[in-house]
Amino acid sequence: MADWYNSKKAAQIAAYYAIREGGAINVLKLVKLIYLSERAFLAKFDSSMLNDKLVSMDNGPVNSITLNKINGFVEDNGWSEFISDRENHLVSIANKSIKIDVLDELSRAELKVLDTTWNEFGHMDQWQLVDFTHKNCPEWEDPHGSSSPIPYERLLKAIGKQNVNELQDRIMTDRRLVSALRD
Repeated sequence: MADWYNSKKAAQIAAYYAIREGGAINVLKLVKLIYLSERAFLAKFDSSMLNDKLVSMDNGPVNSITLNKINGFVEDNGWSEFISDRENHLVSIANKSIKIDVLDELSRAELKVLDTTWNEFGHMDQWQLVDFTHKNCPEWEDPHGSSSPIPYERLLKAIGKQNVNELQDRIMTDRRLVSALRD
């Protein structure tokens, strides 16, 4: 796994949405909400919450590393502290005592974006969210049964950013700095 990726933060974002959904959430709905919140955070703050690899898949855009965590394809790094294993297309909070106020990896700005995303999209089911992202996320390109990368440059252009190269460079620099600090 990428050493710049904050698995605990991603788990807390997933836990946030599972809590808001009542303790368990459909996997497809969760990955759409995470993508939409990442997109909104970039639009508002010119920065990424997760610095994840973004990809187009048949059901729309996703945060690739986070999806692999949700699906159990990548070893745990704080994930199971907040999120239970996937079962019947659902993930749940790891235990009922987890509340939003214990999600200490998330800044107030990140929580505000998560709140806004939930308020705007939380009432939708997974298929409504798939339709929404297909129609409203022009950075998504149909991969025809596969997956293809979504460069940050394309996403930044889609959300109307002017200084696309500078912002993409900042995201890549953030990844390198986190990697260097973890060495």
